[in-house]
Amino acid sequence: MADRNLQPQAGQVALPETLLGAVVVGLALVAAWQASLIPVSPLYSKIGPTIFPYLGSILLGILGVLLVVQGLRGGWQPEDEKEIPLDWRAMALVAAGLVANVVLIAPMGFTVASTVMFTLIALGFGSRRPWIDAPIGFVLALTAYFGFAGLLGVNIGRGPLEQVLGGLVGN
Repeated sequence: MADRNLQPQAGQVALPETLLGAVVVGLALVAAWQASLIPVSPLYSKIGPTIFPYLGSILLGILGVLLVVQGLRGGWQPEDEKEIPLDWRAMALVAAGLVANVVLIAPMGFTVASTVMFTLIALGFGSRRPWIDAPIGFVLALTAYFGFAGLLGVNIGRGPLEQVLGGLVGN
């Protein structure tokens, strides 16, 4: 059994982990600020449309604070893993997938945007079979779209493909 140093060295600050925690705290603050901008009807007595965004903000803030504390104590990553270089290609593919989703969702719709995102992120995580990833992403995205649109009545990005398929299934 290999001897792995799972306990961080006392007094060392793990800057990347601490910065990650600070970013998560910042996201929690932005989420809380955005939740405060949600219009609330006076018809709601105690629980309104802001309860879950505020709850999510609080939980995200707690997570961020815990990450900062862990980073200040030396981080959560074992020393031998800290020496592994960052895979910039994988990071770029995941980022490209997220950007592609944002760019494509308005003109192409949820299904196409999510299929592209799924395929790029799968490549970023090491898949070497995009011809298999794309159909899987397509089926998952189409199922999610019609689940939200048909069952919940929520429009999550109707594009040309969703219009054609929605017309075929009467949605």
